[in-house]
Parts: sequence; C-alpha cells; structure tokens
Amino acid sequence: MAALLSTCVRGCCRISRARKLQLRKFSASQRLNDDIGLDQPLPNFPELKYAVASRETYDTPVTTLENGLRVASQKMFGHFCTLGVLIDSGSRYEVAYPSGISHFIEKLGFCSTTKYQSNDEILQVLASYGGVCDCQVSRDAVIYALSIENEGIEKGLDILSEVAMRPVISDEQIDYCRMAVAFDLENIESSPQPDILMTELIHAAAYRDNTLGLPKICPKENIDKIDTKSMYSFMKNFHDPSRMVLCGVGMEHDTLVEMARDIFVKKTPIWIENPSLVDPSISVDNSVSQYTGGKMLIEKDLSNVSQGPNPFPELAHLVIGLESCSHNDDDFIAFCVLNMMLGGGNAFSAGGPGKGMYTRLYTNVLNRHHWMFGCVAMNHVYEDSGVFCIMSSAHPSQLEELALVVLSEFLRTPEQISKEELDRAKKQLQSLLMYNLETRPMVFEDVGRQVLSRGSRNPAQFYLQEIEKVQKEDLQRVAKKMLRTKPSVAAYGTLDKLPPYEKFQEILAEGKIIRNRKSFASLFR
Repeated sequence: MAALLSTCVRGCCRISRARKLQLRKFSASQRLNDDIGLDQPLPNFPELKYAVASRETYDTPVTTLENGLRVASQKMFGHFCTLGVLIDSGSRYEVAYPSGISHFIEKLGFCSTTKYQSNDEILQVLASYGGVCDCQVSRDAVIYALSIENEGIEKGLDILSEVAMRPVISDEQIDYCRMAVAFDLENIESSPQPDILMTELIHAAAYRDNTLGLPKICPKENIDKIDTKSMYSFMKNFHDPSRMVLCGVGMEHDTLVEMARDIFVKKTPIWIENPSLVDPSISVDNSVSQYTGGKMLIEKDLSNVSQGPNPFPELAHLVIGLESCSHNDDDFIAFCVLNMMLGGGNAFSAGGPGKGMYTRLYTNVLNRHHWMFGCVAMNHVYEDSGVFCIMSSAHPSQLEELALVVLSEFLRTPEQISKEELDRAKKQLQSLLMYNLETRPMVFEDVGRQVLSRGSRNPAQFYLQEIEKVQKEDLQRVAKKMLRTKPSVAAYGTLDKLPPYEKFQEILAEGKIIRNRKSFASLFR
C-alpha cells in the first residue's frame, strides 16, 4: 500500500512539471505574501467584528390585545423564528361532546380555511419562506406552531389566524380524519411497546370519567359519531381569543404585537360569522379535575404481537400511580426532583452520562431483577392536579412479583435519601432543563405554556435556583403525602397473575416494604 501511494505521488509531480501547472492562490488578492503575520489582518478581507457583552435582559413581555388574545415573545438570535398559537383546550374539556374531538382537530391542523383552499396551498406558502408547520393536541392544550424565516413572519401569522379561527371543515375532510384516526388506533393496538395506551389507561384510572381521565385518543366507537357540527361547536367554545396565547421566539415584541393586532383582532371567527355551524345548547365546561384512583385493565394475548426473525418478547404491562400535584403547586419542583431520583428505563437502555444508570429504579430494580423488561418513573402534571406513576413490564408469569417490586419502590421513596443521590438528581434535572431550552421550538412551548397557565413566564434561572433549594426533607414530605393517596392501577396483556386491586391498597396502607423475595407470594395469599 505504501509503495502504491508513493508511485501515485511521483506520477502527480511529473504531470505538474510537464504541464507547468500554476500553484493555487489562496489570497484574496491572488498573490502570496509570506510576510503577513498571524496577528495581522489579511488584505482585502472585511474587518472582523466581535461580540460585545451587554446588559440587555431577555425578559418575556406579554401584551393583552382588545379581543383578549395574549401576545408573548422571546428574543433569540437567528434568521428563523418560531410562531404559534396555544389554546386552553384539549380532551379534558370534552365531557359534553363525543370523546375524540381533539384527536380530530389534530388531524385537521393546517388544512383548508376561508383563505387557503387546502393543506397543500399552506405548505407551498410556508415553503417559499423555508417554513414548516405542525399541530399537536394534549389533554389540556391545542398547539398550532410553525418555524419560518424572519421575512415571512406576517404571512405565518396570517396562516395561524386562519387555521385557529377560520377553518373550513368539509365532509371529505371528516372522512379523511376518520381514516387517519382508525389508522392511529390500529397502530397503537399492534405496537409491541404500548406506552401511549398505558398513559391513556392510567389517566382513566386516576380520574375516573372526569376531565383528565377522558380519552385523548378517539375511542373506536366514536369515530363515526364526530361530525362537522360537533367540531365547530367545540371550537366555538374553546377556540376563543381570550383562551389563546400567541407566542413568538426570535423576533421583536412590538413588531409581533402590531402584526397580531392587524391580523387576529380584525378577523372574525367563522362560527361567529355563521352561527348555524354550531350547537348553541352546549356551553363551556370549567370542571376541576377530581382524582379518584381505581383500576383500568385490558386483558389481551400479546404473545404474537411482534413477528419476524427476532420477535419482541411477550410482556405484561403494569402502571401504578398516586396523586402528586399541579404545576402551580409549591411542591412541583420537589416532585420533579423525586422523579429524576427514581429515573429508570428498560433492560436495553444504553449507558453513558445522563442516561440514569445510577437512579433508584436502575440500581434497586432493573439491576437486581433480570426478568424485568422495563421500569421508569413518570410525573404527569397539569394546572389543577397530577399523577406520579411507575410504568413497568415483564413476562406475564412474573406479573405478581412485578407488582410487589414496584409497590416496594414506592414505599422506599422517603427512606435513606443520601446527599449524593439528591445532588445527582438535582444536577440531572438542571442539565435536562438547560439542554431543552437550547432549541427554539422548546423555548416556544415553554413560553406559551407558562403564559397560558399563569399569565407570565419564569426564566430558566428561577427554576435552577428553585431546584437547588430542594432538600432531603422536601422529598420525604412529598413522598409521604403521595403515599397517603388512593392508588391508580392500569394493566395490559395476560393478567392471570395480577393481584386484586384491594391488595395494592392494603400494601400501601400498611407501608410494609418487601425486602425478601421469598415473602412476596405470602402477601397475596
């Protein structure tokens, strides 16, 4: 190999001498000047400009317009910006409607409006400014968002106002939504890792038949019940400017406010222009969530859920939850630190910095019980409540032991919290916070959700300081408070070995930690 390279080099040199090839000039003046030192500027190059530290603050100003629309902005360097409308809506408000309307709204995001004939036309306009768009729906919010070049801000705002307040919902679009929703349901049912389904079930168990317990995913029996009138009626009640926040990241606040006033205030929602589109008998639901606890079980054979040369193992999935707090509660930060301290993952998680290999659910659970496929802590928080849960999975034959391991870990949360694991959890949470806020879309959602819930935004420095203030006593207090609530249980798969719900209540009430595997079986006899 060395001889071959040497021959090639000699051959190239002979060709250069034969053709009298000129040396390539790298200087802007096309002249080589070896006398220029490294500390001197190159000729014919623009003068360098260096960033200068300033005392300018990056606050998040909020302005309320005449129609009640709140406008919030955040400065960020770049030639692109992220714009969007966040609406106080979602599946928690569907008590008077067929469940699944929010799922349909998500599928209809950025479709035809009174000004734009189709989704293709909207995408073409955005593409001319390098833009992309998306619509996402959660239990407590509907988000229309787009990223676009700064020159296209006005056009982006016009599109947002149209899709949020003036959508045109035809029968053809309803049919498309029905097919798309049916595909989602089929995909969820056939997935070997049903995280979405388990999230649905634990909310249904924790908030039985109210607000946060209403299904976010449209039930199969409701696909044909949702029509144009029900969707317009829902949007008329909840897509009001007074329930909206227009958020922009990467632009001047005054510019955003003036454009919003010209576009959002002057436009009339389509359901106001044409009252015949809606059902006037349905009013706005302002119910407060009620944590009930309980169980939601789905018995299903999952032995053949994944085919192929490397099939997915047969698993039974179990989620155990307890009531935590809302994101407006003083204990919110403490619950977040507790969530990081428990951590977890699955049996195939890769190691490395920040992957949680030293969290409790790894060291106490996954590293000690080889038969467990996954075990991870999650804290779902909302404006008026929250549910702290541990999601786990194992072979159906191990379901009884799986339940006891998870219950024991819940009971162990207030015990023996060392300074090392507390500091590690706080640093992980702070690192995760700052990592997420490096991206413009995440800053957009953070600003929008905070303004939507409390009317203003706390900066990242505020949360970093609040995280640092959390002490061991705070985690012990919130853990004991959580353990006094009624358990919520969700299970999916072959459930022959699942203990009865009353046993979950009994073990948590007694507060007895199971430390010996031999004693597991006796607890359920």
